[in-house]
Amino acid sequence: MSQPAFKQRQQDRGKHLKDYWPLLALIFISAVAALAVSYSTEVTLLNWMHYFMGIFLTIFALLKLFHPSAFADGFQMYDLLARKSRAYAYAYPWLELALGLGYLSFFMPQLVYALTILILGFGAIGVILALRKGLDINCPCMGSILDVPLSTVTLTEDIGMVLMALIMWTMLF
Repeated sequence: MSQPAFKQRQQDRGKHLKDYWPLLALIFISAVAALAVSYSTEVTLLNWMHYFMGIFLTIFALLKLFHPSAFADGFQMYDLLARKSRAYAYAYPWLELALGLGYLSFFMPQLVYALTILILGFGAIGVILALRKGLDINCPCMGSILDVPLSTVTLTEDIGMVLMALIMWTMLF
């Protein structure tokens, strides 16, 4: 008995750098925009990371908010909490936006770091489980606008953000 198309890995999908161009472009633009903003204030690693995370998360939230139901459909396919609660799937872009604005404003940084670690760390677990099952879907992390496969790149993005939040937390002490 064959599996539904969305559960089958396409032959070369996710094996070429061009498959990740939208994500790489977003990372690059977030990085240079963060450098530009931090240059106008005080260029420190902490400031740059705040601006990078803020810009990155707000753009990601925006992409999800263009088609909230499409995002929720995809997110529920792999996120452990979204599977149990569609309300969480709809709330997730707003949580991401709040985190992004928290980074940009330097508002309650310890809380923002802790929530980032919790939300994105928990999300990484769902990505790991989906990858182990061989689920081949477009990553809802880019909303339904951009076609990027759910892959180890998605996992690296989640873990990278968790690590940045941990680094920023340690820089406070």
